[in-house]
Formats: sequence, structure tokens, C-alpha cells
Amino acid sequence: MRTHAMERNALVAGAAAMGLVVLVSNITVGYPINDWLTWGAFAYPLTFLVTDLTNRILGAASARRVVYVGFAVGVLLSVIFASPRIGIASGAAFLVAQLLDIWIFDRLRRQAWWKAPAVSSLIASALDTAVFFTAAFALTGEPWVTWALGDYAAKLAMAAVLLAPFRAVLSALPAEWRQPESSRA
Repeated sequence: MRTHAMERNALVAGAAAMGLVVLVSNITVGYPINDWLTWGAFAYPLTFLVTDLTNRILGAASARRVVYVGFAVGVLLSVIFASPRIGIASGAAFLVAQLLDIWIFDRLRRQAWWKAPAVSSLIASALDTAVFFTAAFALTGEPWVTWALGDYAAKLAMAAVLLAPFRAVLSALPAEWRQPESSRA
């Protein structure tokens, strides 16, 4: 049986995971692999996994709470440990993309198990990539357009790969945790 305390613990864990992934992504985006990719491309898609699991398990309203807390923690830590420009660009991109992800996921939640996380992540990742790379790297002399293209390609690949852990986590949960009573939008 789900309790209020269990749901609160799940929200805290989701928000902590979100803040940590945002920080790691914002530090590793400063380390290019080549002219097409930075290491951040492989960490950041985990934010969509956290958001989508929270949305599926606790509903859209809880997913928004996780995003807001993750946003605040991630931006604050990124400004300190990455750079103000990266932190602010990341925060803007993160917030609009994650809220779009939640909205799309919630509309697709009753379809096949994979549609909501796949479609919401693919569309929200495109918005995130466009906002972040433009705000973070335009006019810096860095190859930001190719990084953005490589980043989006990595996000598409990661969205496909992360469907397996999404399904595995849901399958491991007791039945009452697999679907919120309502979307709680």
C-alpha cells in the first residue's frame, strides 16, 4: 500500500537525482569528445528518465515538483561548479524542456507503455538542445552548432536505450505504484 511518506520519499529521491544529473551534465558539457559531442550528451538524458518515471508513478503534478526542485538545485550548483553562463542556459533549457516533456507524457500516458516516454523525450530533447546550445555557446567561437547536432543525436539514442530501464523500474514496482490513481495534472 502506498503511503504519503513513501510518495514524499520518492519525490525527494527524484529531485535529488535530478539536481545531481543536471550538475554532472553541466560540468561534463565543458569537455568535448570531438567537434560533434561533449560528455554532457550522455548524462543529461537521464533527466528525462527521472521525469518520466515520476510522471508515470506519481503523476504530472509530482513530476513538475521534481522538475522545479531539480531546476533550483541544478542551476545553483551549476553556477558554482560549472559557470554562470552554463548554469543559466541549462536552467532555461531544462525548465521549458522538462515541462514540455511532462505535458506530452501526460497526454500519451494511456497508450502503449513506451509511447509516452519515447515521444515526450524526443520532442522535449529537441527544444532543450536548441535553447541550451544557443544560450550557452552562441558567439563564443566554440563549434556549438555541431555540438548541438551531436547532442541531439546522442539524446535520441539515449532515449531509445533508456526505455529498457524505464520498463525495468516499472516492472519491479508493486502494482499500486505502476500507475497513479489519476494523472493529477
